[in-house]
Amino acid sequence: MSERLTSSFTDTLTQGQKSCLYYSLQKLPQGQELARLPKSLKVLTENLLRNLDGDTVTLDDVSAMADWLKQGASTREIAFRPVRVLMQDFTGVPAVVDLAAMRDAVQRLGGQAEQVNPLSAVDLVIDHSVMVDAFASKQAFATNVDMEMARNGERYAFLRWGQQTFDNFRVVPPGTGICHQVNLEYLGQTVWQQQQNGTTIVCPDTLVGTDSHTTMINALGILGWGVGGIEAEAAMLGQPVSMLIPEVVGFKLSGKLREGITATDLVLTVVQMLREKGVVGKFVEFYGDGLATLPLADRATIANMAPEYGATCGFFPVDEETLRYLTLTGRSEEQVALVEAYCKAQGLWRHAGDEPVFTDTLSLDMTEVEACLAGPKRPQDRVELSRVPQAFELSRELRVDKTQKQRLEGEGGQTAVAVEQSLEGTEFSLDGSTHRLQDGAVVIAAITSCTNTSNPSVLMAAGLLARAATERGLTRAPWVKSSLAPGSKVVTDYLEKAGLMSYLEQLGFYLVGYGCTTCIGNSGPLPEPIEQAIRQDDITVASVLSGNRNFEGRIHPLVQTNWLASPPLVVAYALAGNMNIDLTREPLGTGKDGQPVYLKDIWPSQQAIAEAVALVNREMFHKEYAEVFEGDERWKAIEVEGSSTFNWQQDSSYIQHPPFFHTMGKDPEPVEDIAEARLLAILGDSVTTDHISPAGSIKADSPAGKYLQSLGVERKDFNSYGSRRGNHEVMMRGTFANIRIRNRMLENVEGGETRHYPSGEQLSIYDAAMRYEQEGVPLVVVAGKEYGTGSSRDWAAKGTRLLGVRAVIAESYERIHRSNLIGMGVVPLEFIGDGAESLGLKGDELISIEGLNDLTPGKELVVKIAGADGKAQQIKVRCRIDTGNELTYYRHGGILHYVIRRMLA
Repeated sequence: MSERLTSSFTDTLTQGQKSCLYYSLQKLPQGQELARLPKSLKVLTENLLRNLDGDTVTLDDVSAMADWLKQGASTREIAFRPVRVLMQDFTGVPAVVDLAAMRDAVQRLGGQAEQVNPLSAVDLVIDHSVMVDAFASKQAFATNVDMEMARNGERYAFLRWGQQTFDNFRVVPPGTGICHQVNLEYLGQTVWQQQQNGTTIVCPDTLVGTDSHTTMINALGILGWGVGGIEAEAAMLGQPVSMLIPEVVGFKLSGKLREGITATDLVLTVVQMLREKGVVGKFVEFYGDGLATLPLADRATIANMAPEYGATCGFFPVDEETLRYLTLTGRSEEQVALVEAYCKAQGLWRHAGDEPVFTDTLSLDMTEVEACLAGPKRPQDRVELSRVPQAFELSRELRVDKTQKQRLEGEGGQTAVAVEQSLEGTEFSLDGSTHRLQDGAVVIAAITSCTNTSNPSVLMAAGLLARAATERGLTRAPWVKSSLAPGSKVVTDYLEKAGLMSYLEQLGFYLVGYGCTTCIGNSGPLPEPIEQAIRQDDITVASVLSGNRNFEGRIHPLVQTNWLASPPLVVAYALAGNMNIDLTREPLGTGKDGQPVYLKDIWPSQQAIAEAVALVNREMFHKEYAEVFEGDERWKAIEVEGSSTFNWQQDSSYIQHPPFFHTMGKDPEPVEDIAEARLLAILGDSVTTDHISPAGSIKADSPAGKYLQSLGVERKDFNSYGSRRGNHEVMMRGTFANIRIRNRMLENVEGGETRHYPSGEQLSIYDAAMRYEQEGVPLVVVAGKEYGTGSSRDWAAKGTRLLGVRAVIAESYERIHRSNLIGMGVVPLEFIGDGAESLGLKGDELISIEGLNDLTPGKELVVKIAGADGKAQQIKVRCRIDTGNELTYYRHGGILHYVIRRMLA
């Protein structure tokens, strides 16, 4: 049926001596209407047309795209099939663990283990495991790589097994680069070629990824976004990504950035504007003649931070700049020609003056962008450079008020004056010298993360600023932990060629690794004297990083304020050493001539940056990507068994057989209502996946730390939660264990604690959940607005399920986390009207939820609340299972359970 339906919509594209088929939007009955669609929706329309089968995709789905034009929105559910899947190792390892466990489950239930293979192309890039242990030395890179390999031997052996065992699965070894930059510079094709019954079919390159910043690839005109690891596994196993046809907000760019303004300043401005606009769950598509002045690397910076402005993706259409970048980064002449021909034939090419139909629009004249940072703990909180000291002081005052209250209560009368004095700083000794650590001290300055390390202009600017600063005699403040973690090896190639690497090194910005580091919490420890000084007087210190995430508790447990900035500003703050300095008016330091040196004195001109960027050439990309899947000798030396199923090791602290499929049968059990559940946590607004999912370092006195010590793992070998995502025993113990999470069931308590009822005993959330499990009591979590924002951490949902939580009731959800909860068999419910605060919950209530046994998407359900004092309440909530596919997954107990049963059938 599929071939008969689609054959009338094919056309031929001829390139030189080669011909190929494509599915032409112009051949649809609504072809002329569809020409007015946003280009991102044209990509979705082609995807539907190519996968037309009369079942999961019908002609009515395609027609719905034309109907979208009439109102700029749609309530229709569609099935999107990306051509490939991208993973990083933190989220990729548990996905491969699940695939291995699925092989065991299929075999146990009478199928063939070899049935379980990715059906779509899958690339996993190992980039999230390097930590900044060593820094500020020439040996830092080698030391960190050695420690990475030693810590992660079990994980890497497992991935090597997967690389050899699964079809359609490639691994990019450690030390190569960040997955998004490898995707941008090498993996992404813009136009994809695939064989279908012996015929070459060309189509738009599309993907989903297990990292929320997969959106970066939209800069190349490649439609893609982050999904949970669970949803990505289903996609690579042939299941469509179920979604509603999205609203598309057009963002019109005009003008050009002024002298001294960077792509980072632009993206932080865009983030703030789009957050204020409200684009959660929507596509954003950039258009306007200002795109002609915007290099692709700048577009990538903006596309990368789509999760920060809340959109599903930030799409840039294909134009001459796209072709220039594809050529620069080593794509073949044939591929570049194919991209141009296909996009022009299909109506995907950007022309000057294009004005597609959008749901809504907003605009920015780029000449108005000012130098800025974002902080102290949200990417959308943009602060102009001149106002950073005031913004820091405001955040400090909030902490002082809280600290005063806690200390006055805890120490019986310590005066506010004494608290203020104790917060002023303390002396410490480092490398034989004595210093005073003041409030506002910058203790971490990191050029890190995919956001900016894909962008030669800001990296060259950082190098040029470092050269000017060094020549003036400036040095970094001694308490600053400085690091350079580029997104690919090409970065160090061009910094070396420009003669700038040595100047960055003189200021302490030595190469520490190729991968995500500080931005994901892999900042490593601070020097012990500095950590002691911070703890002694609870000093409010800061990190400045060129990343995309600065949530509270994410960068380092002792660093309360975190600021996103461009790479040259990261260097500048390392020199200044404190957030209380106004870099627009006050000096960074004193030069070797005894005169003050200001930021304006050393800031590079646009011409100097352009001349440095011109040194980046095609040969660099050819050199670094020639053997991208090979790895170094250490990677090649890892020995693995050649078995079709994985040989699980009971004593492994990294890889364990997850329990998700242990008791599943060939048919799903009926869904039952939830009766007399207990509250595990009552949470406020903006609880992120960083709060829910285990991330960062593992504390020795935490449930996860105690578990590892019970296995004989020494504290120095704990590694991070992210590196242990293949062990559910560690991860479930770290769920809801973030040191900054605040459970409103307890007063004045931070961290993963709760109160068990009816005993009233205060326990860790893990310990309480295990006691409830023994008692046969189901659990519910209640939360405020924007529940689950942040990185698309699958363990935020997996851990929730393993703790025994059957439902989450929140005021609103982040898109990926809502989907992940359903994928693990947890039902997301949304308050109708007032939220949790109006209910006056104490935590001792019993929660019953009716109507789950007869669910439909978006159904209103009744929640009955019985307090220990006899007070009874009844409210209505909306089920946030939004589509029929999601409901099917939920009824099966999870998306992977459904896939296994499909295979067996």
